[in-house]
Amino acid sequence: MPRLLALASSILLAVSCFGDEFPSWAYAVAAPGAKDPVDDGMPRHVPNSTVSLTLKQYEAHKAPVPDWHPQEHPPMPRIASVGHEPQVMACGYCHLPNGAGRPENASLAGLTPAYIKQQILDFRQDKRSGSEPRRGPQKTMIAIAKAVSDDEVAEAAAYFTSIKPQSFVTVVETDTVPKSYVAGAMLARIPGGGSEPLGYRIIEMPDDLGRAENRDSQTPYTAFAPIGSIKRGEALVMTGGGGKALQCILCHGPELKGLGDFPRLAGRSPSYLMRQLYDFKAGTRTDVTGLMKVVVANLTQNDMVDISAYLSSRSP
Repeated sequence: MPRLLALASSILLAVSCFGDEFPSWAYAVAAPGAKDPVDDGMPRHVPNSTVSLTLKQYEAHKAPVPDWHPQEHPPMPRIASVGHEPQVMACGYCHLPNGAGRPENASLAGLTPAYIKQQILDFRQDKRSGSEPRRGPQKTMIAIAKAVSDDEVAEAAAYFTSIKPQSFVTVVETDTVPKSYVAGAMLARIPGGGSEPLGYRIIEMPDDLGRAENRDSQTPYTAFAPIGSIKRGEALVMTGGGGKALQCILCHGPELKGLGDFPRLAGRSPSYLMRQLYDFKAGTRTDVTGLMKVVVANLTQNDMVDISAYLSSRSP
């Protein structure tokens, strides 16, 4: 009953804030009974890597995370590589050893230690509950933040700060999109499923689901966005859209690559960006200064789609 009440509250909040349908496409939740990838015991491989691992070796989470490209990052501290389950999953399992992240979570590479530490504190203090209470990655991150030590947070923050950010997302403007389903906590193409109208959404999917399921840190993704959204997003980001919002460049830097402890926006997952904008307006994420609540106050859901498409299209 409490879970049903929380879900109903989230839906009502979305309607009252936006007057639009909840953007479930940005908050991928697998259907009940969805199955994980089958472990056939065979060694797995990914492109541009000599590493060989079985699914059992890294899905147990008790061994080091799958590190297919060890040359792309410095040695991982234990909190990023192994963690200490069941309370604390290794950071590199979800956010990947290179800190690039995936559509269901954040890219951590190049963020400042102070910013990363503040986000863990916000998760601990329930300031980042998210607008979809059923979403697994959000619940997992809240639980980890409440169990991880301050020393471990400092180690992880120093590690991810030291890595140069990369983006593996290509934004494509289109009217139609391949039909998709929820695989884990992200969207994926339905094999042979044909296409459907995109509408005003961004559908972000791995080009090769197998690479994503193997947690290849160099998995390429395509984000299908509405035609014209990048240009409209640029106007909102760079000029504020004629007073509709504050210019993002004022806090996040002229190239949107971060300024001080204000995080990088360029080249991030559009699914992630959309969730943050939506959560700020819905009040399910707050920031220390309260500034983001003001920034998003007059944005429509379509504005957020445009902003997310533009930011994701930029080089990190």
